[in-house]
Amino acid sequence: MSESPTEKTGVSNWNIANVLTVLRILMVPVFVWTLFQDSGESVGWRWAAVAIFALASLTDKIDGNLARSRGLITNLGKILDPIADKFLTGAALISLSVLGEVWWWVTIVILGRELIITAMRFVVIRYAVLPASRGGKLKTVLQMLAIGAFLLPLFVLPGFIHAIAVVLMALALIVTVGSGIDYLFTGYRVFTQGRRG
Repeated sequence: MSESPTEKTGVSNWNIANVLTVLRILMVPVFVWTLFQDSGESVGWRWAAVAIFALASLTDKIDGNLARSRGLITNLGKILDPIADKFLTGAALISLSVLGEVWWWVTIVILGRELIITAMRFVVIRYAVLPASRGGKLKTVLQMLAIGAFLLPLFVLPGFIHAIAVVLMALALIVTVGSGIDYLFTGYRVFTQGRRG
């Protein structure tokens, strides 16, 4: 949520931007419950799940804009925002895999990357808080679009919609792995420089 490296002193951690991030986390159980209604085979419930997922995803854009425009960037926000993103996308991917609509290996690769990068962030946090990079932000957007496409009631939609969803997921997977490698190199640099200092 914060591309700026600076944090305004005296800003409360519980500002509107961070509250929206927490709201995104709280929406996840509601989204999952909605998706699994009628074993994921109800057109109406699927559209409801899409709407909840879209709304939760939109808060990611809104809280980032608020944090930057109003000087509400905090270290808590830098940590909490990517965790909220991972919670939302992780829950969606696991749910779709349980329903048999997204391949488990795709879910495992994406979530494995997210767990590794999250662990690395906590390892280097004593030296620096790593903000989201452009690659990381692009990864999030592509994941949201791909997941949103797979959440659609594809079983009643034209076949080309499923093809678009597959292409989006492939792009998301490529950027997810690529940005993860970039984060690892950045984290390693921060860690080694911090230990020398």
